[in-house]
Amino acid sequence: MKIILVSAVALIDPDGRVLLGQRPEGKSLAGLWEFPGGKVDPGETPEIALIRELQEELGIDTWASCLAPLTFASHSYPDFHLLMPLFACRKWQGIPSGREGQKLAWVRPEALKDYPMPPADVPLIPILRDWL
Repeated sequence: MKIILVSAVALIDPDGRVLLGQRPEGKSLAGLWEFPGGKVDPGETPEIALIRELQEELGIDTWASCLAPLTFASHSYPDFHLLMPLFACRKWQGIPSGREGQKLAWVRPEALKDYPMPPADVPLIPILRDWL
């Protein structure tokens, strides 16, 4: 089974809320909410991929020194296996905006369970909630 490496981040604002993005129509798992991030390209580290994805998806800048490894997801989908490190980030420049048509929501940790998420993301919720 093919392994896909995806890097994701829990952006945490000063009020302790976490940013989620809703997958837009036309993409797989459309309508589900997820942590920002994306595929790690060949030759990239998960941190570099995440910095690139945050610029592309949200129009914000951060630095590898601001990405704290938190946990990871390992989940088998029918066509591939997803390995996804989740980083925590409290410092970035810019105001996140959905540059790819995705809706965004700042969510309190205890409310994350109320947002339908892809199966790989669901086990990350209690870890993140307990960490915050």
